Amino acid sequence: MRFPVLLAAALLAGGCTMIRQPSSMVPQPTSNWRAVVTASDRARLRDWRPAFVGALAAARASGHGAEIAAEGALLEPDSALAGATMPDGDYRCRILKLGDKSQGMPAFISYPAFLCRVDTRPGPSGERRHFTKLTGSQRAMGVIFTDSAMRDILLGTLVLGDEQRALQYGVDETRDVAGIIERIGPARWRMVLPEPHFESQLDVMELVPAQ
Repeated sequence: MRFPVLLAAALLAGGCTMIRQPSSMVPQPTSNWRAVVTASDRARLRDWRPAFVGALAAARASGHGAEIAAEGALLEPDSALAGATMPDGDYRCRILKLGDKSQGMPAFISYPAFLCRVDTRPGPSGERRHFTKLTGSQRAMGVIFTDSAMRDILLGTLVLGDEQRALQYGVDETRDVAGIIERIGPARWRMVLPEPHFESQLDVMELVPAQ
C-alpha cells in the first residue's frame, strides 16, 4: 500500500523543490538507451502506438472526443516531425492523462502547465542532456538519449510530493519513467509516456519554450 499512500500525498503537495539526484541517473555511462533500458520499459516503448490508440479510444468512449479533437497534433499518434532534439532551456510542460487504469479514475485529465527544464551536463561518457520537471506533485526527471531524427528517448524516475531525493533509473520499477520525445510543430514538442505505473493508460506531455 506504500505507493497509493504516496500518490495521495503527492496530490496534496507541490511547488518547486531542489531535488537531489543520484551521481548518475542511469546505471552506466553510454549514449545508447538500449544498453540501459529495463525489459519492462523496452516493452512499453516498443508498444507505444497501441497504447496511444487504446488510451484515446478509452477517453473517447467516456465522452471526451471534443477535448481530444481540440488538442490537434498533440493527440494524433502519427503527427511527429523531423527535428526531435529539444534545445536547452526552460519549458512550459502540460500533462494530459488518457484512459483510466482503475475504476473510478477519470479517462481524460488535462493539467495546467508546469515548469520543466532541458539542460546539457558533462558526464563520464561525454555531455548528456537531462530533463527535469521542476514543479508539481509528480516530477519526472531523467536522461534524454538521441534515437533518430524523428524521436529522442527519456529514461528516468518519478519524484512524488515533497520527496527530496530521486532514485537512479532501474532501482524501483514503479518509479521508472520511459518516454518518447517528438516534435509536433514549430517550437512544440511532446513526450509520450506509454502505460505509466499510476493512474492512466497513457500520459502525453506538451512542451513549449517558456519564453
